[in-house]
Amino acid sequence: MRDHRKLGRELNLFGSDPLIGAGLPYWLPDGAVVRHCLEEYIRDAERRAGYRHVYSPVLGKRALYEISGHWSHYRDDMFPPMDLGGEQVVLRPSLCPHHAVIYRSRERSYRELPLRIAELGGMYRAEPSGVLGGLSRVRAIQLNDAHIFCTVAQVADEARAALELIGRAYAALGISPSRYRLSLPGKGGKYVDDPQLWRRASAVLNEVLDQAGLAYDAVEGEAAFYGPKIDVQVADSAGRESTLSTVQVDFYQPERFDLRYVGPDGGRHRPVMVHRSVIGSVDRAIAQLIEQHGGAFPAWLAPTQVLVLPVSDAELPQAIDVERRCAELGLRAELAGPERGSLGARIRAGRLVPYQLVIGAREAAGGQVSVRLRDGRRLEPLPQAEALARIAALVDARSPSLWNGS
Repeated sequence: MRDHRKLGRELNLFGSDPLIGAGLPYWLPDGAVVRHCLEEYIRDAERRAGYRHVYSPVLGKRALYEISGHWSHYRDDMFPPMDLGGEQVVLRPSLCPHHAVIYRSRERSYRELPLRIAELGGMYRAEPSGVLGGLSRVRAIQLNDAHIFCTVAQVADEARAALELIGRAYAALGISPSRYRLSLPGKGGKYVDDPQLWRRASAVLNEVLDQAGLAYDAVEGEAAFYGPKIDVQVADSAGRESTLSTVQVDFYQPERFDLRYVGPDGGRHRPVMVHRSVIGSVDRAIAQLIEQHGGAFPAWLAPTQVLVLPVSDAELPQAIDVERRCAELGLRAELAGPERGSLGARIRAGRLVPYQLVIGAREAAGGQVSVRLRDGRRLEPLPQAEALARIAALVDARSPSLWNGS
């Protein structure tokens, strides 16, 4: 069974220390590479999908969360307020109140809608120590979050486009969802008391799921306090299920923050807020990737993408030149010379690296490399420039394939 907590430490991706605190892992250099590549990918995918990125502070006045409803409905999961200059400030448990304030920072026209605001931002949740686990449940969360402000007529299309964006990301990452869940309110005071609001929002998400042809389970008691949501569920190596991605329809917070746009009739109208997270918590996404791939990440995510293997010291000059060319192409390469042992031992030690380039006397004489793929395939020797160009093209395309579409 693959356990990301064990694998992550064996692969030197992340660690933890009681002095820093429970639920607060730190990232080692190789783990930071994976995280950076994932964040870079999601920002690029969002830009291409018409999102505009913002930054907002991880602190907010308590009054902000009283308006949003978090203070009354979510307070038990928040860190205690801090007194600062006669005011109470809170580590944010969510980014949506900040984005609502950004939306209302100036008057908006219907011509601007849908307005898609995205952020990879920190948030903090006072998780009980008993539920913390590696990267899958942490107290300091880096969230891939976005909020779409749109008209009622645009909601279904925006929710549908968000689901499609999630699907493309999962294909690039090699992640398979375990199921889709329509999360509805349950009994009790956890939820906003507005039956009409819930009916309208639930109807939209039902329509989106049905039109997408996705099988799903409707589950009561799993909604956000302000609205229903589509949860994309994934399972870890032990079969435990968790939510990675979400699409939520929110009629509540636009009303609480009195959000408006000027319509074609010149009147002021209320937008709808679609909350959307493609990979959710970056920490949890990487936990899933570690377990899904056993550390053998897709080539574009791999901490080391190319291992350069000179057979003997005689081929070191050529190997150093190949390593330099890799760097020029933006490939993360490492040279593993004979001082690390036999060629077979070095190949086994680098089994998780997507591409191994072997340089023996024949390859060195002809300016070539022999390419070994992580899946065990061995290719005929290729000119160095051609091999590196093909690898770089696959990496740049964030292809899930190692070679020639396979």
